[in-house]
Amino acid sequence: MGRPSSDTKQTLIDTALELIWTSSYGSVSVDDICKAAGVKKGSFYHFFPSKVDLAIAAMEESYREMKPLYDSIFSPDTPPVQRFERMADFAVAKQAEAAERYGRVCGCPCASLGSEMAGQEDGIRAKFEDIAHRLERYYENALRDMVADGLLPENTDVKVKAQEVYTYTLGQLMIARIQNDLAPLKRDLKPGLLRLLGVEGQASRAA
Repeated sequence: MGRPSSDTKQTLIDTALELIWTSSYGSVSVDDICKAAGVKKGSFYHFFPSKVDLAIAAMEESYREMKPLYDSIFSPDTPPVQRFERMADFAVAKQAEAAERYGRVCGCPCASLGSEMAGQEDGIRAKFEDIAHRLERYYENALRDMVADGLLPENTDVKVKAQEVYTYTLGQLMIARIQNDLAPLKRDLKPGLLRLLGVEGQASRAA
């Protein structure tokens, strides 16, 4: 019998990401994942020593899928305020798509997993922090461009401001999941970001 293929590994990651995102880490067992993926349990342990290791791989997969979109949204060719507006539009559209598909608001998969398990599993906490820092770097670059354009004071601490943007966005997504309601996210996310950036009421410059 040959070794399980890399396709099997990817199937396990994709299945775990979907199940954990739409439910929770604690409610999804290895057996559940294997059954949904159509994979034997032995193959699971060939690739992943534990469910935690698979969950960490699923978090990385979530970021990997999002990265090309973020690269486009935060392109230096786009005016910096518009980058944040586009990020808000993307977040709302992604949540609406997931809600249509799964029948509930799913929020951020990494945040949901992190809030549930980071206090118990150091590996999940470390992966959550790693992904958060990667996202914050997009925000930092846009904020630096806002400073260069005179939209923010020269003494703006872009690292701190980027963390504020990340925390606000994450909080809005988590509230939407808790309330199972996209209406506040659609109404509040973009205006709230613009207030946080200090550009509320200003029209972003065209690309």
